[in-house]
Amino acid sequence: MNGSEETSRSGAGGGGLAERLAALEQENAELRRLVAERAPHVDEPQRPPRHRGRSAAAVVLLLVATLLAPVAAVSAWTERTLTDTERYVATVAPLAHDPVVRQAIAGRITHEVMERLDVAALVDQAIGELQSTLQEQGVAPRASAALPSLVAPLTSGVESFVRETANRLVNSDEFASTWAQANRVAHRQLVAVLRGSGGDVLQVGQDGQLTIQLAGVIDLLKERLVARGLDVAGNIPTVDASFTLAQTSQLVEVQNRYAQVVALGTWLPWVVLGLYAAGVLVAVRRARALVVAGLALTLAMLLLGVGLAVARALYLDALSGRVLRLDAAEVVFDQLLSFLRTTLRTVGVLGLVVALVAYLAGPGESARALRGAVVRGLARARAGAEQRGASSGRLGTWLGRHRRPARVVVLALAALVLLLAPHPTPPLVVGTAVVAGLLVAVLELVARPPQEVAGDDGPETATPDDRPGDRVLTRTT
Repeated sequence: MNGSEETSRSGAGGGGLAERLAALEQENAELRRLVAERAPHVDEPQRPPRHRGRSAAAVVLLLVATLLAPVAAVSAWTERTLTDTERYVATVAPLAHDPVVRQAIAGRITHEVMERLDVAALVDQAIGELQSTLQEQGVAPRASAALPSLVAPLTSGVESFVRETANRLVNSDEFASTWAQANRVAHRQLVAVLRGSGGDVLQVGQDGQLTIQLAGVIDLLKERLVARGLDVAGNIPTVDASFTLAQTSQLVEVQNRYAQVVALGTWLPWVVLGLYAAGVLVAVRRARALVVAGLALTLAMLLLGVGLAVARALYLDALSGRVLRLDAAEVVFDQLLSFLRTTLRTVGVLGLVVALVAYLAGPGESARALRGAVVRGLARARAGAEQRGASSGRLGTWLGRHRRPARVVVLALAALVLLLAPHPTPPLVVGTAVVAGLLVAVLELVARPPQEVAGDDGPETATPDDRPGDRVLTRTT
């Protein structure tokens, strides 16, 4: 009896062991099949990834956008200067406060007034009256005969008197307001001139001289001279004198292609922005492509700055010997391009900010390590605050579930601020980026991500970073 029981037990145990071995062999076979399906065959050559077309398209789009970026900046500046009166006035109005320009204008209006004052006749009349007076008073004829030698000093005195009055005028607030108003009226005529019509205040010469009439300023000078006792200045007729703001043959080309210049300046910046966006979206590694796009945009603005410096040197060399005050032409050139320089600095800083943000948000190990350190630090700060009774409550729970959309909203608002700003500047770009970064940090601090995520086979613990490629789940058993 005992022998039969032992035999049955050994048979049952052997049958169970055989079943377990068969199950293990079947599981191993299934695992080998899965590995063979997922792993490349050794005897088959590995095919190159089918992303070369996308990568090539991304490179072409980013390259074309970078080449067009300087042209877009110049076109936008030209279009804005031509069509926006307030921008034009803001560009040229500071010239009325520049000492070099003031001195140049004072010299110009003094020259115009002295040419139209008959100083010789005025001095002869004064000397004749003095001689008559001396003869009536019985003064010695020798003294009367010496009066003609005073012609040169008197002439120089009249010129000094006119120049002093002109200097006082150009250094007054009245001149600054007159200059701004004259340029405001002139801008309306600038558009008419570029469209082919004539202008009275602002004119474009055949050689590309952009000049503004000084008749209003000379009228003010005549009033000042009469008020100071030089009554003969009131007899000077209207003076047709002008001050050259710019002189370049390209201005005639702009006049001939005014409509094309306006259209180019309006739409080309958006085309460049679209090309950059398309290049990033087409790229296989979008974060890296966004970094490249930002750096390329900054490089394009640096090249534009170098081009402006070269153009400035060539422009001043071309004017050397053709204008009386080359220093005034230098000041005017720099002031006319002031907004363009601000634009290229702003766009260059924006490119750096975009590249930095794309790098920090990218999949690189250093960026992931930095993000992880920041998230862990904020998590510890949040946990410490909750231990002390300070909790974000339901708002924090809601933000924890919708953290990504909240980040997108913050970045969209930052981009909207820059797009709607009337005059973007580098400090505005940096300030907006810093504020957006602080808001994202506050969001991470307030958001309360669930520490445990319920699964089908049990609870799973998630790491603080919820990026798809960075999440690590540890299953608890």
